[in-house]
Amino acid sequence: MEVMATDTDIREALRHVVDPEIGVNIVDLGLVYRIEVEGTTARIAMTMTSPACPLADYLKDLGAAAIRQHVPDVVDIDITLEWEPPWDPDMMSNEARRQLDEGER
Repeated sequence: MEVMATDTDIREALRHVVDPEIGVNIVDLGLVYRIEVEGTTARIAMTMTSPACPLADYLKDLGAAAIRQHVPDVVDIDITLEWEPPWDPDMMSNEARRQLDEGER
């Protein structure tokens, strides 16, 4: 029986992508809205902290590279940006809040 990649596998791979301006991974920041896996294709919908964020393409490229490295079963990766709902700090995980609190000390 062949085991295919799951949305959990993709989410864990994306935890390796750290927003360089904030220093927290994009999953814990709440930037990843949706992950769909069909066979060897992964579709990811994500956002940025602001529509004017200059790092959008950079973070998309890092995300695709992380998936290729950590989930080799995935061949096709489609990462799209969405702006609805707009990102809000309430979307961050408790782990992200803890990391940011420690960084302010």
